[in-house]
Amino acid sequence: MPIYYPDILENPPTTWTFSYGDKDVMLYALGIGLGADPLNRDELPFVYEKGLKVVPTAATVLSSAGVGRAQRTQTSEPREGWRQSEINYLMVVHGEQKVELHKPLPEYGSFTAEMRVVGAYDKGAGKGAVIINETTWTDDKGEKVATLTGSTFARGDGGFGGPSDGAPEPHVVPDRAPDISVDFATTPDQALLYRLNGDRNPLHSDPDIAKAAGFDRPILHGLCTYGITCRAVLQEITGWDPSVIESHQVRFSAPVFPGDTITVDLWRDGKVISFEARVKERGVTVIKNGKTVLRA
Repeated sequence: MPIYYPDILENPPTTWTFSYGDKDVMLYALGIGLGADPLNRDELPFVYEKGLKVVPTAATVLSSAGVGRAQRTQTSEPREGWRQSEINYLMVVHGEQKVELHKPLPEYGSFTAEMRVVGAYDKGAGKGAVIINETTWTDDKGEKVATLTGSTFARGDGGFGGPSDGAPEPHVVPDRAPDISVDFATTPDQALLYRLNGDRNPLHSDPDIAKAAGFDRPILHGLCTYGITCRAVLQEITGWDPSVIESHQVRFSAPVFPGDTITVDLWRDGKVISFEARVKERGVTVIKNGKTVLRA
């Protein structure tokens, strides 16, 4: 079935409750490469329960921890005549991701999440579609914790008749040389570790599925690369203090293969950190239009 527009925007929100603990926090940090050197005292607090710190971008996976997915429910019934849209998930890649933290993520807790589709843009038949979802977290006091905005590039679902313009404009990075550049080596098994955070898409683990999707081998999760760029900001800008980061957003531009070396280029302009990421071995930019906002 195709994407039905504007029905997809009227899809009732989905809500679920979830909890996470220190194991989930540490697994995420390990998945983005923290703790590779057990003697690195700057990274240790992210992978050790003594004085545990939470990487801000862990918000993208922590809502999948524990029993969260089993409890998802729609908050209301769809209207009469509403048509269920279907996306070809074999042809889906992550387009953009933003995490906005209304307060620093705690080490553990129980939360309620609500997700809704807030935009759908048609690139044309054979050119794909962009679907934008927004998820908000509230804690057990009813206070907002995080807002996650993500876009999905559905490569096989263009031509559904929706608008082609109106999507949010990407952040523009400075045209000067980067202020800082830092390298991060990924490991050949990194996607197999990262997927234990909850994203079991076989595109990241099964060579046959990856080949069917047009890749010669499984690719690294875009959200893993996203987490690595946040790691760069923590390391080079915030002095390893995650509470300083208010938001972190990126646009995915090319896949990373496990084993690639990722170079993150950063520009600092007051409370705004711009960044891009590239794979040195292949000369490919994999993250564009990156922006971190620091707390005032």
